[in-house]
Amino acid sequence: MFQIQDLQSITPEELEKRIVNLGEKPFRAKQIFKWLHQHHIKEINEMTNISKELRQQLLALAPLCKLQMAERYESQKDETIKYLFTLSDHNIIECVLMRYNHGNTVCISSQVGCRMGCKFCASTLDGLVRHLSAGEMVSQIYAIQEDIGERISNVVIMGSGEPLDNFQACIDFITIITSPLGLNIGQRHITISTCGLIPQMRQLALKQPQVTLAVSLHAPNDAIRQEFMPIARKYSLDELLATCAYYIEQTHRRITFEYALIQGYNDQEQHAKELGQKLKGLLCHVNLIPMNEIEERSYISTTASNTQHFKKILEEAGITVTIRRKLGEDIAAACGQLRRGYLSK
Repeated sequence: MFQIQDLQSITPEELEKRIVNLGEKPFRAKQIFKWLHQHHIKEINEMTNISKELRQQLLALAPLCKLQMAERYESQKDETIKYLFTLSDHNIIECVLMRYNHGNTVCISSQVGCRMGCKFCASTLDGLVRHLSAGEMVSQIYAIQEDIGERISNVVIMGSGEPLDNFQACIDFITIITSPLGLNIGQRHITISTCGLIPQMRQLALKQPQVTLAVSLHAPNDAIRQEFMPIARKYSLDELLATCAYYIEQTHRRITFEYALIQGYNDQEQHAKELGQKLKGLLCHVNLIPMNEIEERSYISTTASNTQHFKKILEEAGITVTIRRKLGEDIAAACGQLRRGYLSK
């Protein structure tokens, strides 16, 4: 599965190697990286302290990543803003700005579309088109910062796509976005979401990042999970939870389990009790999600009273639980909804 290559995708270490290979001093790489990731230049010629000859060599090395805003929707219910961006190959991606007391959070996409096939997610309805580059991922953040005139302090890789299906680009993204030469966002302010790609989860654990790993669980057993999530037919829930335990052991980081409550499927008292037993003893917390309904599926979000009862049962089992605040409902802020609607037009 291909991805576009661009200058913003090159990590500081790799950029220094390439610049030295061009016969330049290593400090030039730092200057170039700052132009790309602090000043967010639109054209190579904006690098005023770089020689014309080196600028020409950079143009030959890789193009600049350029996103164009296609649509912008601001919620009338809260301060959420949903963006659609056009990529250099005319593909469309989406991301969301969410404002919290602790800062501005951006939920970015990691792929154009998705191939995981989760039935409650609009991102996967048309399959996977291609991976995003690390540069295309960071550029979503820069474009939103420029639009709102404020710093982004938290990043969630939970938009369209399965981040761990685009593993290396996500690792490079973390390296770039946390660099002191760039936006310098701390790793603990970054969340990576996965539906449960076990080999990649183990590979990530060995790198011992301090990012938050969010695992899409959505069911207390294999039978229910397999109905919603094709990945569950490849990896059992027990295998997934064992991998989560391994991840915790390697990183000493708490795992978040995402659980979308779907009326009549996974939201009953017995489901909460079963889930509590499964998660007992794990360093984790459960994020209960009022499901965003999509017109292509018949699933309905559970009631507020069911959500509270589910939360109470988990807490009685010793599990830390939060209920995600529903944001941007009036602007189709759930993964894939807005892009799909835009493309259908």
